[in-house]
Amino acid sequence: MAVDPSQLRMLALVAEHGSLARAAAELRLTPGALTAQVTKAERDWGVPVVHRGPRGARLTEAGSVLAKYGLVIDEACDAAAAELDDLLGRAVARLRIGAFLSVALRVLPEAMTALRHRRPGSDLSIVEGTSTDLRSRVTRGELDLAIVATYDDAPDLAAWLTGVPLLDDPLVVCLPAEHRLALTPPERRVRFSQLRHEPWVAILSGETAREQFDRIAREHDLRPRVQFETESYDVAQAMVGTGLGVAVLSRLAVRRTPGAVHRELERPRLSRRLWAVHATDTRLAPLVDELIDLLRDVCTDLREEWRANPVSSAD
Repeated sequence: MAVDPSQLRMLALVAEHGSLARAAAELRLTPGALTAQVTKAERDWGVPVVHRGPRGARLTEAGSVLAKYGLVIDEACDAAAAELDDLLGRAVARLRIGAFLSVALRVLPEAMTALRHRRPGSDLSIVEGTSTDLRSRVTRGELDLAIVATYDDAPDLAAWLTGVPLLDDPLVVCLPAEHRLALTPPERRVRFSQLRHEPWVAILSGETAREQFDRIAREHDLRPRVQFETESYDVAQAMVGTGLGVAVLSRLAVRRTPGAVHRELERPRLSRRLWAVHATDTRLAPLVDELIDLLRDVCTDLREEWRANPVSSAD
């Protein structure tokens, strides 16, 4: 026996009002149309469900059994509507952001501060992670927007996600301050071939940045001797400052570090690209578009700053 939820709701309203006419009015039907539906239900189920009389209508025992489930449906629909209203109310002001460390330090603060001034009641939160992890969290709906990095192509995204390019972040080399290449004029660029026999400080194997480093090494016929691995560019620069080795990192990650200097790499210049990844449909996170506009402004300022100041000026 098939039971249609709309039939259960119909019986619940008949029980509530004691009248086919009043139940029909709530359902926005004519009394005749509702009577036809009751007749069809009784034919489908093979039992009478409504006693009709001059003083109104009441349910049979079978009708009462079915009507209680109609009440559950009504309550569930009301609860669903209330929860959806609550979600939409919160979504207007909520923005869940993900970023990796250098972006969280150099790009997001200015943009988030500007957004808070524009939207004083906004509910902003941020989590830190790797590009791979953050992209997955946007895919699962746990984040509204994530800033991720790629080294070759656009990020591999699910069909319902969009990637907006923000910034090309050039790779630079970090050298011990007493290194022979550090003693040359700061404006002189370094070639990878000049680093052929150097010990290296590198990002951990398995990370996207390490995969890029290994690829660059292969392209330049280098077999890097890795002395130390870390997940942090800050730690990498600190280790370079001790004289342990040299490192390649992004311009965005450059920090003034005791005992270390930074130099531009020779052309062809290598870079990673930063992307803002979010759901294409932003109706559940309307602040996404505003934050992206602000991120673009910050990235434009960074490009101009880098163009005016060589990386060695950070030392």
